[in-house]
Amino acid sequence: MPDRTFSIEFFPPKTDEGVVKLRETRKQLAQLKPKFFSVTFGAGGSTRDRTLETVLEIQGEGLAAAPHLSCIGSTRANIREILDIYKAHGIRHIVALRGDLPSGMADPGEFRYANELVAFIRQETGDWFEIEVAAYPEIHPQARNYSDDLANFKRKVEAGANAAITQYFFNADAYFNFVDDCEALGISIPIVPGIMPISNYAQLARFSAMCGAEIPRWLAKKLESYYDDTASIKAFGLDFVTGM
Repeated sequence: MPDRTFSIEFFPPKTDEGVVKLRETRKQLAQLKPKFFSVTFGAGGSTRDRTLETVLEIQGEGLAAAPHLSCIGSTRANIREILDIYKAHGIRHIVALRGDLPSGMADPGEFRYANELVAFIRQETGDWFEIEVAAYPEIHPQARNYSDDLANFKRKVEAGANAAITQYFFNADAYFNFVDDCEALGISIPIVPGIMPISNYAQLARFSAMCGAEIPRWLAKKLESYYDDTASIKAFGLDFVTGM
């Protein structure tokens, strides 16, 4: 069996209790030797400081860390400042995303799309950062159609992305078809499948509706049949996701 490489994504903790819990979780997951741990970045930079603190703590433990960086609602000046901070701390890996416009904010800022952020990072820092971008096997929820979405993805690659991590999916064919279509367009960077653990069906359904990830009808019905039996949902979800 070939070696598998993977990363693990964390949300930055909001409380002191969350910080302790994340440390304990990270200690367990580090035994799996992931390529890196990534840390998400709130809409409009709302978690900027917590993201940085978490990334630096991970790095201080001798583990590879990659902060997410989203550009919507931002200016070139504040993105440049964040890049300078990461460089100063020896961070060499970034997950570059468009991100969502924070609720109540009307101005998208100086960046409209992730390819503009990738190009800016390359312009400002050259090859300092390894840049991951997002990919959408089941189409970005705001894309006009599948062809447009593929073209958008190709623009991110041409702007300087090293690799991509997909939105999570529960239909493996969607991923394999997407990879085939990318190869047909001459896209050769690694496209890593995003895998979402299943532990809470109601929460998963809400999140999937927002991000455009399809939960197959049979899977939804199976999860619904457990009602509030969280132990059974987690056990079934573990088996299903492991099988994927």
